[in-house]
Amino acid sequence: MNFKNVILITLFVFSISILCYSQSKSLVDYINPLIGTQGEGNVYPGPVAPHGMVQLGPDTDKKSWATASGYEYSDSVIIGFSMQHLSGTGIPDLGDFLIMPSVGKMEFTPGTVEMKTKEGDTYYIQDPDSGYCTKYNHKDETVKAGYYSVRLPEHNVLVELAATERAGILKFTFPKSDSANIMMDLSHVLQWKVKWSDVRAENKSLVTGYHLVNGWAKERYLYFAAKYSRPYDDFGIMLDGKKVIYNTRRFRSKYEAAGEKLQYYTRYSTKENEVIMVKIGISAISTASALKNLDAEIPDWNFDKVVEQTRAKWNKEMQRMTVEGTQEEKEAFYTSLYHCLLTPTLYEDVDGNYRGFDLNVHESKGFTNYAIFSLWDTYRATHPLFALIQPDRDADMINSMLAHYDQSVDHLLPVWSLNNNETWCMIGYHAIPVIADAVRQGIKGFDYERAYEACKTTAMNPDYDSVEEYAKIGYVPFNHENESVSKTLEYAFDDYCIAQMADKLGKKDDYKYFMKRAMAYKNIFDPSTKLMRGKDSDGKWRNPFDPHGYIDDMNKRDITEGTNWQYTWYVPHDVQGLINLMGGNNYFETKLDTLFLEEFYDSPEKGTEDILGRIGEYWHGNEPAHHVAYLYNYIGKPWKTQSLIRRIMLTQYGNKPNSLCGNDDCGQMSAWYLFNTMGFYPVAPSSNYYVIGTPCAEKVTMNLQNGKSFITKAENYSKENMFIQSVTLNGKVWSKTYIPLEEIINGGELVFKMGKEPNKNWGTSPQSIPPSVSNKE
Repeated sequence: MNFKNVILITLFVFSISILCYSQSKSLVDYINPLIGTQGEGNVYPGPVAPHGMVQLGPDTDKKSWATASGYEYSDSVIIGFSMQHLSGTGIPDLGDFLIMPSVGKMEFTPGTVEMKTKEGDTYYIQDPDSGYCTKYNHKDETVKAGYYSVRLPEHNVLVELAATERAGILKFTFPKSDSANIMMDLSHVLQWKVKWSDVRAENKSLVTGYHLVNGWAKERYLYFAAKYSRPYDDFGIMLDGKKVIYNTRRFRSKYEAAGEKLQYYTRYSTKENEVIMVKIGISAISTASALKNLDAEIPDWNFDKVVEQTRAKWNKEMQRMTVEGTQEEKEAFYTSLYHCLLTPTLYEDVDGNYRGFDLNVHESKGFTNYAIFSLWDTYRATHPLFALIQPDRDADMINSMLAHYDQSVDHLLPVWSLNNNETWCMIGYHAIPVIADAVRQGIKGFDYERAYEACKTTAMNPDYDSVEEYAKIGYVPFNHENESVSKTLEYAFDDYCIAQMADKLGKKDDYKYFMKRAMAYKNIFDPSTKLMRGKDSDGKWRNPFDPHGYIDDMNKRDITEGTNWQYTWYVPHDVQGLINLMGGNNYFETKLDTLFLEEFYDSPEKGTEDILGRIGEYWHGNEPAHHVAYLYNYIGKPWKTQSLIRRIMLTQYGNKPNSLCGNDDCGQMSAWYLFNTMGFYPVAPSSNYYVIGTPCAEKVTMNLQNGKSFITKAENYSKENMFIQSVTLNGKVWSKTYIPLEEIINGGELVFKMGKEPNKNWGTSPQSIPPSVSNKE
């Protein structure tokens, strides 16, 4: 064999090995949980099962409002590892039952130092020299779906984490030491305060307890059961920084104590590289239920098995949607899908019991109970995505909302619910679009009549944020209610959704009534400024009026987290009606151009978390703008939509820790990315149509639960080729700039031909324009 043949054979073998590797790579391997952990994304990197109740992971900050998930990639210090975290929210909570290993002398304060700005505002830094927090380096950190590890150099301890739906397991590899410690801090939560806690050493390998937290969610009970892989050599409980001593007047046993600031520790003598594991189950009901959850889900000490099983679950979830593209595109896509499937979270024990909104114990009969509904965010794209790719879970989530309705003293559907609490965060009654979308799509698994009555009762509640006055005079007056413009606009859309449900269920009178309310947006449109504007109860406009002004204080503003210029476009159900109010297509186009081209706003020192992802006065980092780029389709200028969508996708997303330009908000930012990768978006959920933007991947396959697939393809795709030249649907020419729901759920193939220059003949005719109420949807 000559040298040339040897080279050829070697190259052939190498090529085959590369091919085999690429073919063997699982979809779960493309998930990068670090995406969105730096900046305002506010997601967490720790292991979690799909929609899991346990979100085990590291905390790097417990005092900063901006670090709502507990972890910020830019931080250099870890406080410890806690059992629950929120994903992408703008307000912190959870961070329950923090665990921290150490070697040598133990510390029982986290090492948080209070600092002051020049203006007198308080902020906090973590000081590893004054507490149990410790420095770490990202080079010592491994993060992937279902697994997290980090080495803590100060103690030379390797920490590894894994999780199931209701339990977590922590694996600590210690150096040789006569004082290897594992401490749990029951007083640790993110930002808020523990009101009471209790701990009890049942034996040398089992500790149970609970705490009661008064936070964003009020009166939140959480119980735990922690099993240790070897009996402890020493055990102690710390109350208010002092060790609980046996047989004192206050304490009859050193193995049980209660109080506000409570910690306990187990201590061991370890050999070099000795592994000690802790597995912890949680429950909102009791320590016995927490133990039952733990034994059901992690019955043994096989850490690797837990990792493998959770990763297998994620790999299965990733098959709901698949993408063809570059490594970067795949990482961004599958991580976005991962983020969407974190929340809402499971909220029941293995026996189906859960703590309800009346604080009593209930059993979920015929459905799985979920919690954490960030509905002001997720009704826009996250839940519409669920309706397509996991309608069974969507039905369970709706049943969970109906249970909330039954158990709440106000008999309202959730606004922003956190476990068994209503936080009353944000505005509107946005459970309704979620339910209406499911009813209109014919999703099975919940009672339509019961759901409709809950929606109607919620929308008629006289005690909720001036709804009664809104229904009476046709708008929310600013002298009686804060954020009056935003509330009027969002109530109007929610009422449109109720009307669609009424139409589906044959309730003609209700349909007419709620469609009339859906036109309330017209009552706050100021023809002199061509903007939505606050109006008082006497019908007088807000004066003085700054259409570009952002007001951080929600009690003094007419607009929720934005400006009048941004919220003027929030009429997703009747864009044609808004065009008519503005005087026609030309003025509408000019004003919309101005939104994207000119920046009027100078960021203040406060409130900047809402002003992110800026393109002119369009802020992609916050939800009210998420539909706006699509509005050019309604005036026959779809190429402007295509250009903007591609720009947003390229500049506001990616595969780095800082690649989310704003709070992910329980998956809404990520769901926007997924829809726009396919090339369409639900501008008006429950309308049963999706508006076409531009595809941002070569091919996306949505595997529907009915066994069919809907595929989008982009021929001649590249980052530069952003403009649609032509479209076919199932081989037939498609000239409309929207696609009906039935075309998607029946399965099929939507093919885009792309180019560098806009085709100003595609999608421009009146017949191509998406439906609106005013053009007889």
